[in-house]
Amino acid sequence: MLGVGRNTVTSAYQQLIDEGFLVSHHRSGIFVSADIRPAPMKTSQKRCANLGEKFVIRPSQLHHITKPRDWRSYPYPFLSGQYAPALFPTNNWREAVRATSTVQEIQGWAADMIDDDDPDLIEQLRLQVLPRRGIFVQPDEIIITIGSQQALAMIVQLFIDRETRVGLENPGYPDLRNMVSLATRNARFLTSDHQGVVPDRILSECQIAFVTVGHQCPTTAVMPEERRKLLLKAATRSDLLLVEDDYDADLSVEADRDIPSLKSMDAAGRVIYVGSFSKVLAPGLRIGYLVATKPVIEELRVLRRLMLRHPPTNNQRSLATFIALGHYRQHLAQTGSMIAERARLIAETLPHVMPSCRWVRGAGSSSFWVEGPPQLDARLVVAIAKAQGILIEAGDIFYADQAQGRNCFRIGFSSIASSRIAGGLAKLGAIVEEQCRRAKDLW
Repeated sequence: MLGVGRNTVTSAYQQLIDEGFLVSHHRSGIFVSADIRPAPMKTSQKRCANLGEKFVIRPSQLHHITKPRDWRSYPYPFLSGQYAPALFPTNNWREAVRATSTVQEIQGWAADMIDDDDPDLIEQLRLQVLPRRGIFVQPDEIIITIGSQQALAMIVQLFIDRETRVGLENPGYPDLRNMVSLATRNARFLTSDHQGVVPDRILSECQIAFVTVGHQCPTTAVMPEERRKLLLKAATRSDLLLVEDDYDADLSVEADRDIPSLKSMDAAGRVIYVGSFSKVLAPGLRIGYLVATKPVIEELRVLRRLMLRHPPTNNQRSLATFIALGHYRQHLAQTGSMIAERARLIAETLPHVMPSCRWVRGAGSSSFWVEGPPQLDARLVVAIAKAQGILIEAGDIFYADQAQGRNCFRIGFSSIASSRIAGGLAKLGAIVEEQCRRAKDLW
């Protein structure tokens, strides 16, 4: 009658019996339990308290990056930093998880670590990950975090109060700008050019500054080595703490990885280094790390313990095994080559489909920063493109004054299949050029 399989019906009955809704009488049948009684409906006339009046901060009123949760259903997702199924090393990751799922391994990572990290992951970071960026440190100079996001949040909480003068890139990472705005009234927006942050008077007046020297967020500019040296000298003169957010380290097979990280050039322990596996493997893994002097790490361990004790140790151990088996090096080589090939394809296509725009991509980056004519409304472009199955990111969200980036947008390409790039750019280019023409006529 119902078109349901016999086994399904039997399982449903058994579950209802197990949960006490039904009882089975031998050789008689199955009946509704006598203990079941209709739940009385209660209506409350009490007026609910307005807890919103008690909020001391309102994070929801800040400007955030927004991306459709169902972005994978769009045919042309030109988004940055999202999980790319085609790039994830599924079989090798499964091997690492299986290896860490034996009884002996489970006994090693299942216990409460309190404020410790998995020693295997710390060791693999020291041996195989950080040396690629020229960083050589001791185990007590590393702490594991829930992605780079938690690392940045803990730094803000440890070093910044209402009066701290904080230097931020503009344009820059919106979530960091929001964190800082909740912590201090003294955010200073640093001077930048095509080489990144300029070590000028504004920088010298800060007490702590956050920089993305590997690939500036969002313009992808790579800070040259000479500028990095000047930045460190300026920090020494001003007794300035620098936070290097190297959010996509290791992903590139191109020339920018030959430039030493800021942390590797730091002889005074003035640089705090933040890294993550979100861009390299998958955002859902939620594993990042922070490198600093021992006293800083000791304080951060206590702070992290108050928040969440420690990141899940099973994920830490699986990642450590993944790296130790050589899968990480193999993945970086394969992914880096694919990123470089996609970048070449986009760079060859953009001049033909968006002649009204100019763009930049730092070597090794997985996105292009596009600037249209001054009169272009990139928000409108984003909306029209989305309706046609194309996802790009508007550029104004990266600026403190969003009017500054109104004509900019970002094209990411780590999450879109190579076979869809040309078709997607052709459609996007038609939208952009039409809006440029209309805006010019109105202008």
